[in-house]
Amino acid sequence: MLKKLLNMLAVAILIPGSAHAQQPGWSLVWSDEFNSSVFSAAPNPANWTYETGASGWGNHELEMYCSYGSSQPPCDSTRPNAFVGKDGYLHIVAHSDGHGHYTSARLKSEGLKSFQYGRIEARIKIPKGQGFWPAFWMLGDNIEQVHWPACGELDIMENIGKEPGTIHGSIHGTGLTGNQIGLPFTLPGSRAFGDAFHVFGLLWFPKKIAYYVDDPKNIYASFTPSDLPKGAVWPFDDGKFFLLLNLAIGGDWPGSPDQASKFPQEMLVDYVRVYQQDKH
Repeated sequence: MLKKLLNMLAVAILIPGSAHAQQPGWSLVWSDEFNSSVFSAAPNPANWTYETGASGWGNHELEMYCSYGSSQPPCDSTRPNAFVGKDGYLHIVAHSDGHGHYTSARLKSEGLKSFQYGRIEARIKIPKGQGFWPAFWMLGDNIEQVHWPACGELDIMENIGKEPGTIHGSIHGTGLTGNQIGLPFTLPGSRAFGDAFHVFGLLWFPKKIAYYVDDPKNIYASFTPSDLPKGAVWPFDDGKFFLLLNLAIGGDWPGSPDQASKFPQEMLVDYVRVYQQDKH
């Protein structure tokens, strides 16, 4: 209840990075507000399922991804890696056993909720520290048929711990692997994204992708088919995409945790919301 009151206050006074007033011309069509009446609840199974395992995910990542309630070692049902708390947040938690073994969670809406076009955003507080790699992103529904990267990938927010004040927005598709199209956004001064909640969003139109931080007017990256290198394919008008939220540990891009990396670490998600443009 306190969280809801604070969010209502934020709407009224437009606190940057907090829940903000409805943008004219957009209507909310789906959301998960991550509300719970108990201390630790499973994420809504009507909205979320899980990627599990420790395959390295093509990036030499170090974590084992665990589903809610899993007790398959090193997963531990007594300290879940993904849960909705009574505080009104989705907690994605990275744990370490102190001997180089890590667990975390990767939630996805595949087969449950998917979308094409609109405004898609999440309010997130990311963790801080070397080796952590939080992300909010989307993949094409046709991934099982055409596989990655032909299905397309929309990276709305990625951060690596060695860059605490910078997030990245990028796109992937056929001809865009290894030479991804992506742009960074860096907070002014020495601020870190892990110090506060921020809104990370996507504006998605036919033949155009744009990413923003905190406000849809604050666009820091935009892409069109004309931006693609020769031979690359634009897959973002081919169908719907599903949502993913995860906290990776280690990998080629962020590097491994070091002695200063503190565990456990949490990626806190206040909400995920999807808006569609009003028809005139």
